[in-house]
Formats: sequence, structure tokens, C-alpha cells
Amino acid sequence: MTIQLYSALSNAYKLDGGAMFGNAAKAVWEHWLPADEQNRLRLATRALLVITQTEMILFETGIGAYMEPKYRDRYGVDEPEHMLLKSLAQKGISEADVTRIFISHLHFDHAGGLLSAWQAGKQPELLFPNARYYVGEEAWERANHPHPRDRASFIPQLHQQLEQSKRLALIKKGEVLSFDELELHFFHSDGHTPGLLCADLRYGQDRLVYASDLVPGRFWVHLPISMGYDRFPELLIDEKNILLTSLAKENAWIFYVHDPDLAVSKVQVDNEHKTFVAVDVQKDLAIGPR
Repeated sequence: MTIQLYSALSNAYKLDGGAMFGNAAKAVWEHWLPADEQNRLRLATRALLVITQTEMILFETGIGAYMEPKYRDRYGVDEPEHMLLKSLAQKGISEADVTRIFISHLHFDHAGGLLSAWQAGKQPELLFPNARYYVGEEAWERANHPHPRDRASFIPQLHQQLEQSKRLALIKKGEVLSFDELELHFFHSDGHTPGLLCADLRYGQDRLVYASDLVPGRFWVHLPISMGYDRFPELLIDEKNILLTSLAKENAWIFYVHDPDLAVSKVQVDNEHKTFVAVDVQKDLAIGPR
């Protein structure tokens, strides 16, 4: 098999701990992740790079460095350079090499890396000039017609640039795509935001799911844990239960977009506590040709 899979870090950032853990008390989550003096948690934004015989595919681009300084300070984005581009360059890959980019939903911390780093007096520009961009139909609709509750999570100028690029493709619910040895399904979720698509990769005898904000890190594998940002927390937990049950049954990998330390793990059912636990955890993902 010639397919290759790698984790690739984009810029780190900080979000409020209470918002990240929803109705879980700080006495519970502070043992998992330490908060700073403003009660913020340092989180990763992590992309998945998949290389096939003919394609160079990215799953998400992280938050990037498009924000102007006052917003970078608010969200704790300390790195002014575009760290995903740096991560790719370390693998010998330029932005022009990328052929396809899949974005689970268009919140700024998942799609901001599509834009160039902030420069005074200049609007950020759309990156990856040779890539086709993929977003779910429902996620695209939500991004362009947001609810007041989540309007601040989107980047209107990005949506305009994506549409103007003529390289935007909208994925229909239930659609399956194939690229060489990669078969790409999508797990549809509405609990966090309408139409979030978790990329479900099948390659050879293996399976990996880019869970995005359905399960942003290993601590959210615990079934009752959801985020304050989630639109419908109870629905999200039901969706998470379906996905994690499937992953545990198939001994498949789950990819974490926001875990500060881990890129992937497998999951096991914890019948005693009626939840799931992360096992076989890995800091990075690096699967070369075999």
C-alpha cells in the first residue's frame, strides 16, 4: 500500500475552560487540562495530511495566523507565522502541492488556516492555489446564514473568497468519494453545528475518523462530556455514542483536532461506567508507504 498519513500542526490557541467542557465542573476538568490566569486552555489545531499516488489531501487547516493582533491576543494565538505551512514545509510540501482540502465545518479555528498570515494594511488571501476545497452543503449554508449564537465563529471574507475561487465543492449528505486507495466516507453530525462532516477514511484494512469537534480530544471520549459551544449537547452525545461504538468494534483510529498532546488513539468501551476510554494513544501520526 502506498498511501501515507501524517498529523500536521497548525497554530495553537486558547479557549475558555468552562466553555470547552460544558456542564462539567472545573473540579473535574482541571485535573485533565490546566487553565491559565484567564481560565483559558491551550489547545492544538491539527490537520491530517494524506498522500496517495496522485493526490495530496488535507483534512482541515487549523486556525492559522490570519487574525489581527487584538484577536490573536484574545484567543492566545502566540505564533504570528502560519504554522501549518511550516509543518508541511518540514515534510517537503508547499501549499501549491496540495490538491484537495476537506473542512468539516467553517468555524474559524478549523478553516482560518485557508487564509494567509495577517499583515498590516492587507487583507488575508486564500491559500493553496491548486487545491479544490470541500465543505458539506449544510455547513456551507450555516456559515453563510449563521444564527446570532454562533455568528462570531465564522469568517465572512473567507466564504467570499472560497466562492470566488471557483474551486469550492459542496458535499451532499451520504456522499462517498474515492482517491486511489483511499475510500472517503463522512459521519454526519448536527450536535456541534449543522452539517458537520467527520471524514471517515478507509484504506486497505484500516479505518481512521477525523472526528473534528464531535470529539475534539481524548477527554471528550468520556461520553457525558460536551462543549458549551455545542448547539445540541444531548444530540451530540448520542451521535458520539454511535461513532465511538463503531470505532471500538472495528479497532479503528480516531484523530483529534484540538487535543494539546495527542494526535490519535483507539477507543474501548468501559461497560462498568457506561462510557469509552482512549487507548493506544499516539502523540503524532506517521504512516508511511508499506
